[in-house]
Amino acid sequence: IMSGPPSPSPTRWFKALRTRLGEPCLRTYSLECVDLLRRARIAFQAGRTLKEGFRLAQLEAVVRMLEEHECDFVDALGRDLHKPRFETVVFELIMVKNEALHAISNLKKWMEPQSVEKNLSTSLDECLVISEPLGVVFIMGTWCSPVQMCLVPLVGAIAADCALISPSEYTVHTAELLHRLIPFYLDNECFHVILAGISDLSETVELKFDHVFFTNREDGSRIAVAAARTLTPVTLILGGKNPCYVDQHCDITTTVQRIAWARFHNAGQSIMAPSYILCHTDVKARLVQALKCCLMQFYGPDPRESRSFGRMVNLEIFNRTRELLWRSGKVVAGGQVTEGEKYIPTVLVEVAESDPIMQQEVFGPVLPILTVNDVDEAIAFINKQEKPLCVYAYSTNNKVISRLMSETSSGSFCSNDCIFQSLMVALPFGGVACGMGSFHGRYSFDTFSHRKACLLRGTRFECVTYLRYPPYEDRNLSLMTWACTLSQKSQGWCQIM
Repeated sequence: IMSGPPSPSPTRWFKALRTRLGEPCLRTYSLECVDLLRRARIAFQAGRTLKEGFRLAQLEAVVRMLEEHECDFVDALGRDLHKPRFETVVFELIMVKNEALHAISNLKKWMEPQSVEKNLSTSLDECLVISEPLGVVFIMGTWCSPVQMCLVPLVGAIAADCALISPSEYTVHTAELLHRLIPFYLDNECFHVILAGISDLSETVELKFDHVFFTNREDGSRIAVAAARTLTPVTLILGGKNPCYVDQHCDITTTVQRIAWARFHNAGQSIMAPSYILCHTDVKARLVQALKCCLMQFYGPDPRESRSFGRMVNLEIFNRTRELLWRSGKVVAGGQVTEGEKYIPTVLVEVAESDPIMQQEVFGPVLPILTVNDVDEAIAFINKQEKPLCVYAYSTNNKVISRLMSETSSGSFCSNDCIFQSLMVALPFGGVACGMGSFHGRYSFDTFSHRKACLLRGTRFECVTYLRYPPYEDRNLSLMTWACTLSQKSQGWCQIM
């Protein structure tokens, strides 16, 4: 008997089945979402995802998918955001691969029960914290980093749960690519991609998941309300205004290069990018001049011709940014607005706190510069605003850095650079007032797990525990109080309870 031909690899399957990018994206209707959720829940309840080997295989499949389809991701993000190949590979694909490889290396340790300190009455027992998978989670991506913000949280979910993911409808080619690829790499019962508009997401959330992960400030409150109706826990990673203080004591050339890269990469479409500069008055003139030179160095005399400069995702975002720009400050660099190309890189000075550009989150390559007289004024300015997702500070004076870090409150802090604190797998990323929860590395695993308290007791040591039983007697209370007093003196806390 002759055996049939070997099954084609996921890469060959994809090439055989793909349709031309640019065709209208399929839509996942509510009945399909119900069915996908049902299938995922059945798979979870059957224990399909519990084994370490299964989880590792899925994580390894994510890495293979990114490696085998690097060119497809570059093409899709180029169509959606005019994203340069360098930015796609480094800040989308490598980011996700790092997360997956970190999870592969550490999954066994994360899954192990953790012992905790015991007291006198549990000295012969086991006290453990077990990371228990939540079930089926829903991950909604964002258009500004459409691969990273879908797949980085998915890595954490794979390490624990089943998941449905919904890429942003704004980045249609990337959403379509994920929709086609993931079924060929990940388990078809446990992991699903749905294609839904933002208007459909509230209805989807109300289907009752075990956790919802969302990244979009404008719709964050609506998603939180929808999740609250079914008492579903949420992680909201929302943006805001990220201040960047530039001290008079700093390396101005390096400072400007790092800020300009952070603000203008991906055409300014990043929730982690510096939103505005609080510049010491003594260094403003040098800063502005250095910014002009830096932008020329990065993107040439006409950034429209640069292969290193992206474009805004759609005309809605472009027009909103243009309106804010025209009613704020004075242009000192850039300012050319091309609607057809969704192109608008600009540096503003003479910006007032009350200007429209300072009142709303800006997803575009616009950098306002305000001046302050000293670090005290900068700290006071930052603390007047809503707690930001990120605070950045540039100074060679460690006391200045220490003050900004300790006297302001934010989701994250970085000195003498921008964004990189949000890319590290070992650091949590999330907000204080701008959202709730965090992710990356172990923190993603914990987000999608329940920390279950477990006390494994025997029937020994009843000579102590019997004191709690009725009928309550003064003698038993005196013994309990005496034992607590002794343990407090020696250990600092009552070890009998």
